[in-house]
Amino acid sequence: MPPKKRARGRPVKPTAEHGESCADDITEEAVNPKRKTSNAKGSVKNKADAPADKILHSFWLMKSEPESRFENGIDVKFGIEDLKALPNQTGCWDGVRNYQARNFMRDMKVGQQAFFYHSNCKEPGIAGLMKIVKEAYVDHTQFDKKDAHYDASSKQDNPKWFMVDVQFERMLRRFIPLSELKKVHLQHKAKGGALKDMALFTRARLSVQPLTREEFDFVLSLEDKEPL
Repeated sequence: MPPKKRARGRPVKPTAEHGESCADDITEEAVNPKRKTSNAKGSVKNKADAPADKILHSFWLMKSEPESRFENGIDVKFGIEDLKALPNQTGCWDGVRNYQARNFMRDMKVGQQAFFYHSNCKEPGIAGLMKIVKEAYVDHTQFDKKDAHYDASSKQDNPKWFMVDVQFERMLRRFIPLSELKKVHLQHKAKGGALKDMALFTRARLSVQPLTREEFDFVLSLEDKEPL
């Protein structure tokens, strides 16, 4: 039997708004986390559901694995070429199981840009650009016992995990490897510069990371420069 594919990258149903939810059976009550996580005064019940950052970000870096890796018999591979190959070049970004990364996705707005970062592979780094085309909604994979990211502790009337829909924009003119970004980061950390506090190095384990405009613009400028 061939290995199963994970849900990330599942095509969304085309509509005027770039696609419906990948989880049409989830109730509207479940989609709105505030109905379950906040009290009457709007305070948060626990630290895990607290806002990830008070700063509103407009640019992002999102990690995914472009090489095959199996979890419970399911291939979790999803690279930028996989996104590009989907209908309308659009898919749902599911499987995020870190509270801070989840909270960052809740902050995302339609039209914002993100770098597609290849992780856990022979040469990690930034491969291209995508944009957010649907804001955070319930990640259906948390309820699927056959999915690699099933979470038995999450309930349909009080879901823990959310996802967004993303659309491929373009490949970078050259792949920007982690090794090059690290060199720049160390230079900027020592002498000052746009990447001195980049989350890729200060919050390295996060699969969804915020970028300042200065960080985003600087990284994007590297595609037109010779590699370090």
